Amino acid sequence: MDLFKFWNKSEKTTEEDIPIDSIRFVVLDTETTGFDYTNDRILCIGALVLQNGIIPIDETFEVFIRQEHYDKTSAQIHGILKDFVIDRPTELEALQLFLTYLGDSIIIAHHTIFDITMINRALERNGLPELTNKTLDTATLYKRILIKSHLLQRKDHYSLDELADKFDISKKDRHTALGDAYITAIAFLKIVKKLSGKKQITLAQLFK
Repeated sequence: MDLFKFWNKSEKTTEEDIPIDSIRFVVLDTETTGFDYTNDRILCIGALVLQNGIIPIDETFEVFIRQEHYDKTSAQIHGILKDFVIDRPTELEALQLFLTYLGDSIIIAHHTIFDITMINRALERNGLPELTNKTLDTATLYKRILIKSHLLQRKDHYSLDELADKFDISKKDRHTALGDAYITAIAFLKIVKKLSGKKQITLAQLFK
């Protein structure tokens, strides 16, 4: 069901009024062979559902993709070896599985543009349309909770490691797609708590 069409049926209800506890978010991360949108490929997509402040462990998603490209340098970071998983799905099969899992949920990621662009390039290669889901970036949201002071220098970019350290989130599974998705989800919850205070926060407030 299209979430926004559902709410738009009510003339009195707007996106401004939608409490985020009622929204199904999908927090995702990709592990790739590198950072080149044209030549590099996705090795793994990890994702989890976040709704009403809860992460259902039995609804996590992780798919390793059959590798046509391999980079020994990046493998030292993510630890995904070429023959690590037997009978991996093709890129097309993995994308189809992910799209079914994602549905029309709102996507959350850290530095979202990278993951979304990599996925969209993969979709394009396989003759599928690009994602149209709304997206939120924890790197951007994090900057909204920082104290504004001329004594403190704000950075243009904050890494997932920095957010994990700030919020005391375990980095045990860092640099795995599902592990990074989990860190991102917890960071998102921490950020929302600071943004909302004791009040209910709405969807529109996250996108402003």
